[in-house]
Amino acid sequence: MKISIKLGLWFFICIVFIEAFSMIFLHNKLVHSQVHQELSALQARGNSHRAVLEINSDSATLHHIGLMESQTDTEVVITDTNGGILVSSAKINKNIEDLLNKRMNNIPRNGRILQPDWQNEKYIATVSAFNNKDGKKAGYVYMFRKTDEVQKLISELNKHLLLASLLVLIFIFITVFFLSKAVTKPLISMKEATKKLSKGDFSVTLPPPSKDELGELSQSIQTLANDLNYLKQERDEFLATISHELRTPLTYIKGYADIAKRKELDEAERFKYLDIIHEESQRVSELLKELFDLAKLDQNTFSISKEKVDLCVFLQSIYQKVLPAFHHKGIELKLVCNQNIDFSIDPSRFEQVLLNLLDNSLKYSQENTTTYLQVSEENETIKMTIKDQGIGIPQEDLPYIFDRLYRVEKSRSRVTGGFGLGLAIVKQIVEAHGGEISVESEVGHGTSFTISLKQ
Repeated sequence: MKISIKLGLWFFICIVFIEAFSMIFLHNKLVHSQVHQELSALQARGNSHRAVLEINSDSATLHHIGLMESQTDTEVVITDTNGGILVSSAKINKNIEDLLNKRMNNIPRNGRILQPDWQNEKYIATVSAFNNKDGKKAGYVYMFRKTDEVQKLISELNKHLLLASLLVLIFIFITVFFLSKAVTKPLISMKEATKKLSKGDFSVTLPPPSKDELGELSQSIQTLANDLNYLKQERDEFLATISHELRTPLTYIKGYADIAKRKELDEAERFKYLDIIHEESQRVSELLKELFDLAKLDQNTFSISKEKVDLCVFLQSIYQKVLPAFHHKGIELKLVCNQNIDFSIDPSRFEQVLLNLLDNSLKYSQENTTTYLQVSEENETIKMTIKDQGIGIPQEDLPYIFDRLYRVEKSRSRVTGGFGLGLAIVKQIVEAHGGEISVESEVGHGTSFTISLKQ
């Protein structure tokens, strides 16, 4: 069964149960009220005759009362205190006689209900006592009404209640139908979306979410679909890029190896081709090393062994290591560290971070520019900054430079080298140290990377 049917049936059964209980309660109340009203009216009519008889109880008055009641749907019997019938508006039958024979004791001034059972008896009845002019009890006024009249009224009332119940049931059915559809429609959409996701189709678009729990669930599924779609695209692009990066050097290696095998080639030319093969082999080795580092980061097997180091001394060693490369390209490298700062880091991993960032500055800076490597301490936060005066990074590329295989130069030029993995590794190493890395850049004015580490 579909959830819409289950939900609809559940709502329908619950509401029908509530309606049935309400209708039964209402029916009983209305029937009781109607019967009580009929008995009260019958008693009031008897009291009216009593009042007339206490003023004048001669035979003419008695005859007038009997004649008047004979023209209505009620019947009257007036007796004396000994049970003798003074007047009757109808023929005395056994049912009336049985009621007349009931003993009367201490009848209240407003009378008494003699027979209230409208379901099983032929009459409902009341009795009122009247006095003579001397204030002594002179007799009784019995009022009767056939219960088939009352039952007819109750039957009409039942018909109206039944019609109302049917109309309410139809309204409930329509309401529950549309309500269940309204509730289950987004659920069905989400079910279809998750079915597509399970089949690997991440191009899922759900309708705008409502501001409730279903809306939050829909938004979560849409976010999941978008993330999975992005990851799929990243994976496809990753595989395509890796294939390209591996295929190019391997093509060079195979091609130049075939040339180097030629016997007529002189030694100088052969060594030239062997150098190219060696260079491309190193390129493949570097790519595989970076991929291996990323794999270890993803599998949480990338070990960080922290030890307390003097950051200025640590940076000085890195500065000395890269300074010749900067001088060779005509770029000035300045180290700024004016205070002794001790901090716990993994020296080998952090050297990898700084060398990667300095290598980027070297690649994308022109001669006669300056690159700064500086460290400072502010509010219990260590900040390391590598700032260059290079070509800069366009603003639209800044959010993606830490993504794997992302490179600003779309043509994948082999002039600058690199695979677009370095900054992704840098970011994960910094985060493994509990830090953050941020970047600011302006095209034509340079780039600044800042690493922030909490004490």
